[in-house]
Amino acid sequence: MSDSTKPTTATLPDSEKAASSRTPAAEEKSWQENTLAPTLAKNPERQTEFTTISAHPIRRLYTGADLPDWDAAKELGFPGERPYTRGIHSTMHRGRLWTMRQFAGFGAAEDTNQRFRYLLSQGQTGLSTAFDLPTLMGYDSDHTLSEGEVGKCGVAISSLADMEVLFDQIPLANVTTSMTINSPAAVIWAMYLAVAEKQGADWKKISGTLQNDILKEYIAQKEYIYPPEPSMRLVIDTLEFAAQQTPKFNPVSISGYHIREAGSTAPRHAPRRVRSPAFLLLQRP
Repeated sequence: MSDSTKPTTATLPDSEKAASSRTPAAEEKSWQENTLAPTLAKNPERQTEFTTISAHPIRRLYTGADLPDWDAAKELGFPGERPYTRGIHSTMHRGRLWTMRQFAGFGAAEDTNQRFRYLLSQGQTGLSTAFDLPTLMGYDSDHTLSEGEVGKCGVAISSLADMEVLFDQIPLANVTTSMTINSPAAVIWAMYLAVAEKQGADWKKISGTLQNDILKEYIAQKEYIYPPEPSMRLVIDTLEFAAQQTPKFNPVSISGYHIREAGSTAPRHAPRRVRSPAFLLLQRP
Protein backbone atom coordinates (compact mmCIF):
# COMPACT_ATOMS: atom_id res chain seq x y z
CA MET A 1 0.00 0.00 0.00
CA SER A 2 1.38 3.41 -0.91
CA ASP A 3 2.00 6.07 1.73
CA SER A 4 -0.70 8.24 0.14
CA THR A 5 -3.43 5.75 1.11
CA LYS A 6 -2.27 5.14 4.70
CA PRO A 7 -4.10 7.07 7.45
CA THR A 8 -1.89 9.79 8.90
CA THR A 9 -2.30 12.05 11.91
CA ALA A 10 -3.31 14.83 9.55
CA THR A 11 -6.26 12.78 8.21
CA LEU A 12 -7.60 11.77 11.62
CA PRO A 13 -10.43 13.69 13.33
CA ASP A 14 -9.43 15.75 16.38
CA SER A 15 -11.19 13.27 18.64
CA GLU A 16 -8.71 10.61 17.51
CA LYS A 17 -5.61 12.76 17.73
CA ALA A 18 -6.27 13.71 21.34
CA ALA A 19 -5.93 10.33 23.02
CA SER A 20 -2.12 10.38 23.26
CA SER A 21 -2.11 7.65 25.87
CA ARG A 22 -4.15 5.34 23.67
CA THR A 23 -2.13 2.37 22.37
CA PRO A 24 -3.84 0.56 19.49
CA ALA A 25 -3.18 -3.15 19.09
CA ALA A 26 -1.65 -4.68 15.98
CA GLU A 27 -5.08 -5.81 14.78
CA GLU A 28 -6.40 -2.26 14.91
CA LYS A 29 -3.40 -0.92 13.02
CA SER A 30 -3.92 -3.60 10.38
CA TRP A 31 -7.58 -2.59 10.08
CA GLN A 32 -6.59 1.06 9.65
CA GLU A 33 -4.11 0.29 6.89
CA ASN A 34 -5.83 -2.52 4.99
CA THR A 35 -9.57 -1.83 5.42
CA LEU A 36 -10.12 1.76 6.50
CA ALA A 37 -7.56 3.58 4.34
CA PRO A 38 -8.81 2.24 0.97
CA THR A 39 -12.37 3.17 1.97
CA LEU A 40 -11.40 6.73 2.90
CA ALA A 41 -9.44 7.14 -0.32
CA LYS A 42 -12.51 6.15 -2.33
CA ASN A 43 -15.26 7.67 -0.18
CA PRO A 44 -14.23 10.22 2.51
CA GLU A 45 -16.39 10.67 5.58
CA ARG A 46 -19.24 13.17 5.39
CA GLN A 47 -17.70 15.55 7.95
CA THR A 48 -14.40 16.02 9.74
CA GLU A 49 -15.69 15.14 13.19
CA PHE A 50 -18.73 13.46 14.73
CA THR A 51 -20.08 14.23 18.20
CA THR A 52 -22.95 13.35 20.49
CA ILE A 53 -25.73 15.90 21.03
CA SER A 54 -23.69 17.02 24.04
CA ALA A 55 -20.73 17.80 21.75
CA HIS A 56 -18.70 14.88 23.05
CA PRO A 57 -16.39 13.59 20.29
CA ILE A 58 -17.18 10.13 18.92
CA ARG A 59 -14.24 8.07 17.78
CA ARG A 60 -14.32 6.22 14.50
CA LEU A 61 -13.53 2.95 16.27
CA TYR A 62 -13.45 1.69 19.84
CA THR A 63 -11.31 -1.31 20.82
CA GLY A 64 -9.48 -2.75 23.78
CA ALA A 65 -7.36 0.41 23.73
CA ASP A 66 -10.43 2.25 24.99
CA LEU A 67 -11.98 -0.44 27.20
CA PRO A 68 -9.65 -2.51 29.41
CA ASP A 69 -10.01 -6.29 29.55
CA TRP A 70 -11.91 -6.40 26.24
CA ASP A 71 -10.57 -7.92 23.03
CA ALA A 72 -12.39 -6.32 20.08
CA ALA A 73 -10.75 -8.55 17.49
CA LYS A 74 -11.83 -11.69 19.31
CA GLU A 75 -15.20 -10.66 20.72
CA LEU A 76 -16.65 -8.34 18.09
CA GLY A 77 -14.48 -7.90 15.01
CA PHE A 78 -13.87 -4.73 13.00
CA PRO A 79 -16.16 -2.65 10.77
CA GLY A 80 -16.00 -3.75 7.14
CA GLU A 81 -14.41 -7.09 7.99
CA ARG A 82 -15.80 -10.57 8.61
CA PRO A 83 -17.96 -11.54 10.42
CA TYR A 84 -19.38 -8.00 9.85
CA THR A 85 -20.82 -7.72 13.35
CA ARG A 86 -19.87 -4.03 13.26
CA GLY A 87 -21.28 -3.43 9.78
CA ILE A 88 -20.28 -4.17 6.20
CA HIS A 89 -18.58 -0.79 5.66
CA SER A 90 -15.49 0.35 7.55
CA THR A 91 -16.90 3.86 8.07
CA MET A 92 -20.59 2.89 8.09
CA HIS A 93 -22.89 5.96 8.22
CA ARG A 94 -19.96 8.30 8.77
CA GLY A 95 -19.21 7.77 5.09
CA ARG A 96 -22.72 7.63 3.67
CA LEU A 97 -26.18 7.82 5.18
CA TRP A 98 -28.60 4.94 4.79
CA THR A 99 -31.16 4.98 1.98
CA MET A 100 -34.19 7.10 2.86
CA ARG A 101 -37.47 5.49 1.76
CA GLN A 102 -41.12 6.31 2.50
CA PHE A 103 -43.42 3.32 2.04
CA ALA A 104 -45.87 4.56 -0.60
CA GLY A 105 -48.55 3.26 -2.93
CA PHE A 106 -52.24 3.94 -3.55
CA GLY A 107 -54.81 4.16 -6.30
CA ALA A 108 -53.78 3.63 -9.89
CA ALA A 109 -50.20 3.56 -11.19
CA GLU A 110 -50.52 7.22 -12.23
CA ASP A 111 -51.36 8.24 -8.65
CA THR A 112 -48.40 6.47 -7.10
CA ASN A 113 -46.04 7.65 -9.85
CA GLN A 114 -46.94 11.22 -8.92
CA ARG A 115 -46.29 10.44 -5.26
CA PHE A 116 -42.93 8.77 -6.03
CA ARG A 117 -41.74 11.73 -8.07
CA TYR A 118 -42.78 14.13 -5.32
CA LEU A 119 -40.90 12.14 -2.65
CA LEU A 120 -37.76 12.02 -4.80
CA SER A 121 -37.98 15.78 -5.38
CA GLN A 122 -38.06 16.29 -1.61
CA GLY A 123 -34.81 14.43 -1.01
CA GLN A 124 -35.85 10.80 -0.71
CA THR A 125 -33.02 8.58 -1.94
CA GLY A 126 -34.93 5.38 -2.71
CA LEU A 127 -38.42 4.03 -3.33
CA SER A 128 -40.51 1.63 -1.23
CA THR A 129 -43.53 0.24 -3.06
CA ALA A 130 -46.83 -0.75 -1.43
CA PHE A 131 -49.14 -2.90 -3.57
CA ASP A 132 -52.90 -3.25 -3.10
CA LEU A 133 -54.51 -6.48 -1.88
CA PRO A 134 -55.58 -7.80 -5.31
CA THR A 135 -52.00 -7.39 -6.57
CA LEU A 136 -50.63 -9.10 -3.46
CA MET A 137 -53.01 -12.01 -4.08
CA GLY A 138 -52.28 -12.22 -7.81
CA TYR A 139 -55.61 -10.85 -9.07
CA ASP A 140 -56.17 -8.31 -11.83
CA SER A 141 -58.04 -5.16 -10.85
CA ASP A 142 -61.06 -6.15 -12.95
CA HIS A 143 -61.45 -9.58 -11.29
CA THR A 144 -64.71 -10.00 -9.38
CA LEU A 145 -62.82 -10.81 -6.15
CA SER A 146 -60.93 -7.49 -6.41
CA GLU A 147 -64.09 -5.40 -6.04
CA GLY A 148 -63.79 -2.85 -3.24
CA GLU A 149 -60.06 -3.42 -2.71
CA VAL A 150 -58.44 -1.89 -5.81
CA GLY A 151 -55.88 0.74 -4.89
CA LYS A 152 -56.86 0.84 -1.21
CA CYS A 153 -53.82 -0.43 0.69
CA GLY A 154 -51.35 0.14 -2.13
CA VAL A 155 -50.98 0.65 -5.86
CA ALA A 156 -52.90 -1.56 -8.30
CA ILE A 157 -50.63 -3.36 -10.78
CA SER A 158 -52.24 -5.75 -13.25
CA SER A 159 -49.90 -5.59 -16.23
CA LEU A 160 -46.54 -4.52 -17.61
CA ALA A 161 -48.25 -1.37 -18.89
CA ASP A 162 -49.17 -0.51 -15.28
CA MET A 163 -45.57 -1.02 -14.18
CA GLU A 164 -44.31 1.24 -16.97
CA VAL A 165 -46.66 4.00 -15.80
CA LEU A 166 -45.66 3.44 -12.16
CA PHE A 167 -42.01 4.24 -12.93
CA ASP A 168 -42.55 6.75 -15.72
CA GLN A 169 -39.84 9.46 -15.68
CA ILE A 170 -38.07 7.66 -12.81
CA PRO A 171 -34.64 6.38 -13.93
CA LEU A 172 -34.36 2.91 -12.39
CA ALA A 173 -30.63 2.90 -13.14
CA ASN A 174 -30.20 5.59 -10.48
CA VAL A 175 -32.84 4.72 -7.88
CA THR A 176 -32.99 1.70 -5.57
CA THR A 177 -36.47 0.24 -5.24
CA SER A 178 -37.97 -1.90 -2.50
CA MET A 179 -41.06 -3.93 -3.38
CA THR A 180 -43.14 -5.41 -0.56
CA ILE A 181 -44.73 -8.41 -2.23
CA ASN A 182 -44.47 -12.16 -1.75
CA SER A 183 -46.74 -14.67 -3.53
CA PRO A 184 -46.55 -13.06 -7.02
CA ALA A 185 -43.11 -11.57 -6.33
CA ALA A 186 -41.47 -13.34 -9.29
CA VAL A 187 -44.03 -11.89 -11.72
CA ILE A 188 -43.90 -8.36 -10.31
CA TRP A 189 -40.10 -8.43 -10.33
CA ALA A 190 -40.11 -9.63 -13.95
CA MET A 191 -42.24 -6.60 -14.83
CA TYR A 192 -39.85 -4.32 -12.97
CA LEU A 193 -36.83 -5.72 -14.81
CA ALA A 194 -38.65 -5.34 -18.13
CA VAL A 195 -39.27 -1.65 -17.37
CA ALA A 196 -35.63 -1.18 -16.37
CA GLU A 197 -34.49 -2.84 -19.59
CA LYS A 198 -36.84 -0.66 -21.66
CA GLN A 199 -35.32 2.41 -19.96
CA GLY A 200 -31.86 1.22 -20.98
CA ALA A 201 -30.71 0.30 -17.47
CA ASP A 202 -28.06 -2.38 -17.03
CA TRP A 203 -29.42 -5.32 -15.00
CA LYS A 204 -25.93 -5.86 -13.59
CA LYS A 205 -26.00 -2.40 -12.01
CA ILE A 206 -29.57 -1.83 -10.85
CA SER A 207 -30.28 -2.41 -7.18
CA GLY A 208 -33.16 -2.73 -4.77
CA THR A 209 -34.95 -5.30 -2.65
CA LEU A 210 -37.74 -7.80 -3.31
CA GLN A 211 -39.44 -9.04 -0.15
CA ASN A 212 -40.21 -12.49 -1.63
CA ASP A 213 -40.52 -14.08 1.83
CA ILE A 214 -43.27 -16.62 1.26
CA LEU A 215 -42.85 -18.71 4.42
CA LYS A 216 -44.00 -15.91 6.71
CA GLU A 217 -47.24 -15.76 4.72
CA TYR A 218 -48.23 -19.24 5.90
CA ILE A 219 -47.40 -18.39 9.50
CA ALA A 220 -48.48 -14.78 9.79
CA GLN A 221 -49.91 -12.58 7.06
CA LYS A 222 -51.75 -15.38 5.16
CA GLU A 223 -51.37 -13.83 1.69
CA TYR A 224 -50.28 -17.05 0.02
CA ILE A 225 -51.54 -18.36 -3.32
CA TYR A 226 -49.86 -21.74 -3.92
CA PRO A 227 -48.85 -24.62 -1.63
CA PRO A 228 -45.49 -24.26 0.17
CA GLU A 229 -43.35 -26.43 -2.11
CA PRO A 230 -44.11 -24.74 -5.48
CA SER A 231 -44.03 -21.38 -3.71
CA MET A 232 -40.54 -22.10 -2.41
CA ARG A 233 -39.54 -23.22 -5.90
CA LEU A 234 -40.43 -19.75 -7.18
CA VAL A 235 -38.38 -18.14 -4.41
CA ILE A 236 -35.37 -20.33 -5.18
CA ASP A 237 -35.70 -19.57 -8.90
CA THR A 238 -35.56 -15.83 -8.20
CA LEU A 239 -32.50 -16.31 -5.98
CA GLU A 240 -30.69 -18.24 -8.69
CA PHE A 241 -31.69 -15.74 -11.37
CA ALA A 242 -30.59 -12.78 -9.27
CA ALA A 243 -27.20 -14.31 -8.51
CA GLN A 244 -26.53 -14.63 -12.23
CA GLN A 245 -28.30 -11.65 -13.79
CA THR A 246 -28.81 -8.93 -11.13
CA PRO A 247 -25.92 -9.25 -8.65
CA LYS A 248 -26.67 -5.93 -6.90
CA PHE A 249 -30.39 -6.62 -6.39
CA ASN A 250 -31.54 -8.30 -3.16
CA PRO A 251 -34.01 -11.02 -4.26
CA VAL A 252 -35.35 -11.77 -0.75
CA SER A 253 -35.91 -9.93 2.52
CA ILE A 254 -36.76 -12.10 5.52
CA SER A 255 -39.56 -10.50 7.56
CA GLY A 256 -39.03 -11.90 11.02
CA TYR A 257 -41.24 -9.35 12.73
CA HIS A 258 -44.36 -10.74 11.00
CA ILE A 259 -43.76 -14.13 12.58
CA ARG A 260 -43.03 -12.54 15.96
CA GLU A 261 -46.31 -10.60 15.81
CA ALA A 262 -48.12 -13.84 14.97
CA GLY A 263 -47.06 -15.21 18.36
CA SER A 264 -43.57 -16.66 18.08
CA THR A 265 -40.89 -16.15 20.69
CA ALA A 266 -37.49 -14.63 19.94
CA PRO A 267 -34.93 -17.50 20.24
CA ARG A 268 -32.25 -17.13 17.62
CA HIS A 269 -31.63 -20.86 17.19
CA ALA A 270 -34.04 -23.77 17.00
CA PRO A 271 -33.14 -27.11 18.69
CA ARG A 272 -30.57 -28.97 16.64
CA ARG A 273 -32.83 -31.93 15.92
CA VAL A 274 -35.61 -29.74 14.48
CA ARG A 275 -35.42 -28.95 10.77
CA SER A 276 -37.52 -26.07 9.50
CA PRO A 277 -39.87 -26.42 6.46
CA ALA A 278 -37.57 -24.04 4.59
CA PHE A 279 -34.58 -26.30 5.20
CA LEU A 280 -36.42 -29.41 4.06
CA LEU A 281 -37.75 -27.74 0.90
CA LEU A 282 -34.34 -26.32 -0.03
CA GLN A 283 -32.87 -29.82 0.10
CA ARG A 284 -35.18 -31.02 -2.67
CA PRO A 285 -33.82 -31.14 -6.24
